[in-house]
Amino acid sequence: MSSLNTSFVENMSIVHPEYFFIIGLTGIPYSSYYYIFLFIAYFIAVIGNAIVLLIIILEQSLHSPKYIGVFNLALADLGETNAVIPNMMKTFFSDSQYMSYNACLANMFFVNFFFTVQSATLVVLAFDRFIAICLPLRYHAIVNNTVMSLAFIVLWAFNTSLVALSASLMTRLSFCKSNVVQSFYCDNGPLLRLACNDNSINVFITNLIVALFLVAPLLIIVLSYLGIFFALSKITTWEARLKALKTCATHLLLVGAFFIPVICMFIISSITSLTPNTRVVSVSLSLTLPPMLNPIIYVLNTAEIRVLIRKMLKKRITPIRRNILK
Repeated sequence: MSSLNTSFVENMSIVHPEYFFIIGLTGIPYSSYYYIFLFIAYFIAVIGNAIVLLIIILEQSLHSPKYIGVFNLALADLGETNAVIPNMMKTFFSDSQYMSYNACLANMFFVNFFFTVQSATLVVLAFDRFIAICLPLRYHAIVNNTVMSLAFIVLWAFNTSLVALSASLMTRLSFCKSNVVQSFYCDNGPLLRLACNDNSINVFITNLIVALFLVAPLLIIVLSYLGIFFALSKITTWEARLKALKTCATHLLLVGAFFIPVICMFIISSITSLTPNTRVVSVSLSLTLPPMLNPIIYVLNTAEIRVLIRKMLKKRITPIRRNILK
């Protein structure tokens, strides 16, 4: 009976603010230029990833395991862009830095969910490259559209469950210290520091997500490329090695665009304590640069997509020229 009373008292003491105040960038004289950059990044990311998705959907020749992975990455990039940048732009243009409690949890879920999907998709694409180079004769038996589709169904379901658990556990926290979030969105870290009651479970789940979707993917990708380089070392001619390695160039650039900003942020934060504004800029860059750069990487380094874009542009331009000549 006493334990029930204790639980009742604890539940009664939980404080959920009606709104959170998202600080964003404060006290920076030329912050408007950064917001202009974010607007340009948003435009490139949305248009670029939408084009990539449309091309893969419409072109039958791209309905292959590799492009199923590219499609999922472009979809995650589009989701991440829309989860992060519009909120920052809203804060800048309308000076409305308040976000309701439920909207805050939803924002946290979508940012973290699409981030984890991006990371896991890069691992799946690394697996695709590993099998293609190390086991080329068994590639079509191991990697096919069915296997790749099932892998992404499981990935999306698992990520949804884990990230939803992390967001739902926030409801057990009492925010009686402050409702001011020192970030540009409802970030786990700043929110956990505002909690008045025990947040050890939340910290554990947050660290688990970081381990599963940041540390582990990077280690798996590094190990897969060590295997690829070992397999390439057995090839006698440099021409054949470079030809095989060229098929990995796009994936390596995607990995660099995703992990390098995050790694740089962690290195800088471990060396020195970041000011709130520096943290906002570094975290926002690590979340906005990959969705902006990825479609550019696809177009510049994927011959199939370049050819299809030329064909589409040619079909559009030819009727216009005919009308002009008439």
